[in-house]
Amino acid sequence: MVDFQAKVVGIPMKKQITPTSILKERSKRIGAHLQTEIQQRIARRTRKSTPAASAKVQPSNGGVAAVERALAILAAFEPSDQRLTLAELAHRTRFYKSTILRIAQSLLRYGYLRHLDDGNYQIGPTPLMLGAIYQRSLRLGDILLPLMHALADQTGESVSFYSRHGEVRVCLHRVDSQHAVRDHVREGDVLPLDRGSGGRILRAFSGAKGEPYETIRKEHCYASVGERDTETAGISVPIFGSGQLLLGALTLAGPRSRIDGTFIANARAQLLRVAARATSALGGDASPIEVALASILAGKRRSPRVSEPIR
Repeated sequence: MVDFQAKVVGIPMKKQITPTSILKERSKRIGAHLQTEIQQRIARRTRKSTPAASAKVQPSNGGVAAVERALAILAAFEPSDQRLTLAELAHRTRFYKSTILRIAQSLLRYGYLRHLDDGNYQIGPTPLMLGAIYQRSLRLGDILLPLMHALADQTGESVSFYSRHGEVRVCLHRVDSQHAVRDHVREGDVLPLDRGSGGRILRAFSGAKGEPYETIRKEHCYASVGERDTETAGISVPIFGSGQLLLGALTLAGPRSRIDGTFIANARAQLLRVAARATSALGGDASPIEVALASILAGKRRSPRVSEPIR
């Protein structure tokens, strides 16, 4: 056996070299290497199954906090707002101004916001482009707009199509009346669900209980006078798609001075005909609507005081 200087893990030491000691040393090194590799694999798997620390995930619903803050900033704008100051955004969102400024940089970069010369903020062009994509993807416009134009021409009143979004309804399509005095609603306007014929229809076919919703589900039609606006009256019907999915409410509306009892009686049948055609074209079952229409027409034949529908 020979004594000499051996370096093990970088530390000089006296050691006797034997075949047994060499095997022990190799086993230690292999064991340490395997242990390190196993630990690294476990760490990699843990990282894959655990969200990155920089992505603050909301434990309540799985949403990402930074994304939700950005959406909250956009949601702070109301339909009547043309621009908002940084202070107004901070007040409406309850975020620190520094937080808004940081998130706004990303929103500006992708066109969701515009920063005006006076320092105020305005909704950018990207939401409009996404809205157009949303409309096209639904294929609603191709089917509904020709029917809406025809209905507006026949009745002389404005026609709107509303879709439910949470606890509000949004106007997706609109055909204005030619009258100077008319119901003023624009595409993109947000209206309540609990007032107006369109909101009542959407609630009824979303499962709302009690009256007037039970009757609405039976008649597939609802007329309101002065519910949302004291000077406005409207009549609405539901539009369904494949699988009887409720797509929205079609509404004929105008000033109370023109929307009287006779007009409403005639318009019910017209709207139900349009609803049946649209529902069939969109892949839904129009037979419940047709049953409601037949019931209305039978009632008119028994009541000569009500004029026939405009054709």
